[in-house]
Amino acid sequence: MYQEQSAKADVKNTGQLLPSLPVSTIWMISFGFLGVQMAFSLQSSNMGRIFQTIGADPTKLGFFFILPPLAGLVVQPLVGYFSDRTWVPKLGRRIPYLLIGAVVAVMVMCLLPNSGSFGFGFGSMTALTFGAVTILFMDLSSNVAMQPFKMMVGDMVNEEQKGFAYSIQSFLSNSGAVLACIFPFVLTVLGTSNTAPKGIVPQSVVVSFYAGAVILIVCSLITVLKVKEYSPSEYAFYHGITDENVHRESNIFKLLVHAPKVFWTVTVVQLFCWMGFQYLWAYGAGAVAKNVWQTVDPTSAAYQDAGNWFGILSAVYSFAAVLWSLALSRMPNDKRKPAYAFSLLLGGIGFGSVFFIHNQWALIVSFILIGIAWAAMMTFPFTILTNALSSENMGTYLGLFNGSICLPQIIASCASFALFPAFGSSMPTMILLSGVLLIIGAFSVSIVKETYAE
Repeated sequence: MYQEQSAKADVKNTGQLLPSLPVSTIWMISFGFLGVQMAFSLQSSNMGRIFQTIGADPTKLGFFFILPPLAGLVVQPLVGYFSDRTWVPKLGRRIPYLLIGAVVAVMVMCLLPNSGSFGFGFGSMTALTFGAVTILFMDLSSNVAMQPFKMMVGDMVNEEQKGFAYSIQSFLSNSGAVLACIFPFVLTVLGTSNTAPKGIVPQSVVVSFYAGAVILIVCSLITVLKVKEYSPSEYAFYHGITDENVHRESNIFKLLVHAPKVFWTVTVVQLFCWMGFQYLWAYGAGAVAKNVWQTVDPTSAAYQDAGNWFGILSAVYSFAAVLWSLALSRMPNDKRKPAYAFSLLLGGIGFGSVFFIHNQWALIVSFILIGIAWAAMMTFPFTILTNALSSENMGTYLGLFNGSICLPQIIASCASFALFPAFGSSMPTMILLSGVLLIIGAFSVSIVKETYAE
């Protein structure tokens, strides 16, 4: 926990600069991110499987994958904008939004995997609509819960420790993803049913979501109880905010116009990266089923086995990201861009190799490379951006920057309606396209010029 007395002593020596925080505080600021990422990973690694299981047409999967990023595009800038202007005694600026998002996310996580369990019928519009609405609310609540963690790093961590803080956030995020992705496989090994009547999601997936909901609320509460945000006066003092410049650019659209150049150049890199990962989440399970299990029938036991293995592969890339994020946390500032580009290049190779591999064990290497790219995506963009931002509207800018994550996913989903049929409705080919996009993203890192706020 941040010790106010120690921090004030540091400020006497450094002026209006954020104090160095104990390593334990940096861990606690992001600890709840482990639970939030479990929710996202359960969603991303099982979403295609769930919707195909309840009867969604594979050529229309893009529709269901538009809703989550659309929710994030709207919600995260609003969370940032309003949390910049919020102060709840004994809770703080960001934590109230974390609490609300976590509680709602837990409730929705118990509903989503049961989309096929209410007697609506396989492929019925009612079942698919219920699933779509549920995934929308799950993403809304998860976005509300996730954004405060990124903002608290920007609020509380100084420039020297910020790269380390985002690397720790990446480490915890990917640790949560590992747990989420292996749950269905482990539960199946332990005897939980991995098959179910037509149109019903197997219990191995349902119970995984229940476990994820419990972990989400526990991890979030640890951050709530262990982290004390700076009071408004402390925040203003450490960030050099005066009465004259506080919220001087209060309009969201005006802030966007005056965003630093690096906001836009990093957004270009993000465009290609997040489009690539969107296709992995939409078509990854189907690609593994087609290439390794030689099936495209989501009602078959073989397809559900492939879905479990895709969960393991998702855990592999998350675990690789855990290790790589620890390496990135030691990366000198002048090596940040080369490491960013190299990581994305390796990820592109990993994606592309999935198209050619038909052995389930060989795919582990592919997903290790994908995990290296994922670690870089979770670490570098936010470090580069927050270093360039002044503090008055940090939360708003981070919320707006979320558009660089959400818009590419929306574009990818819309484009899939044309691309998927054009590629012969081949899910492995869509993953090959992801590889091309990541390689383009790697080369586009060259346009990013790092700057630092005064």
